[in-house]
Amino acid sequence: MGRRSDHTPEELRALLVREGHALILERGFSRFSAREAARRAGYSVGTIYNVFGSLDGYLLAVNSHTFRLWSVWLERALDGVPHEGTARIEALVRAYFSFAAEHANAWMSIYDHRIDRETEIAKEDVAAREGLTAIVDREVGQWMGTGADDAATRRLVRSLIATVHGHCSLWLSGSYALMNEDDPAGQALSRVLEVLAAQQRS
Repeated sequence: MGRRSDHTPEELRALLVREGHALILERGFSRFSAREAARRAGYSVGTIYNVFGSLDGYLLAVNSHTFRLWSVWLERALDGVPHEGTARIEALVRAYFSFAAEHANAWMSIYDHRIDRETEIAKEDVAAREGLTAIVDREVGQWMGTGADDAATRRLVRSLIATVHGHCSLWLSGSYALMNEDDPAGQALSRVLEVLAAQQRS
């Protein structure tokens, strides 16, 4: 089973993350098996604990991979979109929804994996999460003329993300359809634009 000499530590980590991510996409969080992910990589489940320290550490790394893919998805959605008007804000919101739709199991795994708040998260995992938020900070900061590092803008961005996330989560779960609403992305965008317009007026 084991192939310890086949990979460097960095290659092994990347291999296990790729296999874990592929399995999450296929099965979803509730049916995820670290043992199966390790088997597909050609290693025993003990290797995962040796590399990541714990199952939580492994799942954090797998979910961080999703965050990195998500960041690339947003940047591609923004590529070539003009800075005039609200086009880039609209592109961001709609890309949030399209990524979640195309990677539903991996997207939901980010939020299904709950860890103790005191759990220490590896620097590379923190960076993956912050990288995604930084894109939104940048775009909203540019639109408002405040810059990405403005404290008030950063607080606003996190509230806007929560708004969009709520709409998206209800949509993927099917709850939005039960409310007889058929355009959650459009409604999320409307709420975001309303808030941004109000901020500009204040």
